[in-house]
Amino acid sequence: MTQEIEIEYKNLLLKKEFEQLLNSLPFPEQGKKQINHYFETDDLSLKANGCALRIREKGGKYQLTLKEPHPDGLLETHDSLTEQEARNWLEGNIITKEHTSKQMQKKGVSIDNLKYFGSLTTLRREAAYEGVLLVLDHSHYHNQEDFEFELEAPSKETGSNVFNQILKDHQIIKRETPNKIERFFYSMEK
Repeated sequence: MTQEIEIEYKNLLLKKEFEQLLNSLPFPEQGKKQINHYFETDDLSLKANGCALRIREKGGKYQLTLKEPHPDGLLETHDSLTEQEARNWLEGNIITKEHTSKQMQKKGVSIDNLKYFGSLTTLRREAAYEGVLLVLDHSHYHNQEDFEFELEAPSKETGSNVFNQILKDHQIIKRETPNKIERFFYSMEK
């Protein structure tokens, strides 16, 4: 599938809250490493359109994803990349990919103006739970780290109910949580 709608809920965590969720919910002991490589134009035209573009490197596979606003969450458009294509992108030799390029053209963003801005490395743990996917992320970028709880759901109602119940059960306050790419770029501005 080249497109999907992602309905997710997120909350930044303190380290002790991260450990509490890790120990009390059915997460695996070991996480899986993934690296997000972020792209943008000098004038931040993706951000101006509410969009984000990344290559995710995970388990030896590379996927290019454009995220854009959608009434039910985020519309994600994907293209697979070979390892060599991913390396080319990271070195500034950006090539057109069918699905993501088409979506960016609709937004008036030229791939010729894209630049590689850096990466964020995450140790991710996932667990199926009450009809949703729970995610615990420990991320590193720009000499800092953060901890995040995510929940991906088939519907807003299910996601909201399970997410709020988990936070309540573990006495975790709901925090304003920008997505990873926003946190990545914000940390560059500091």
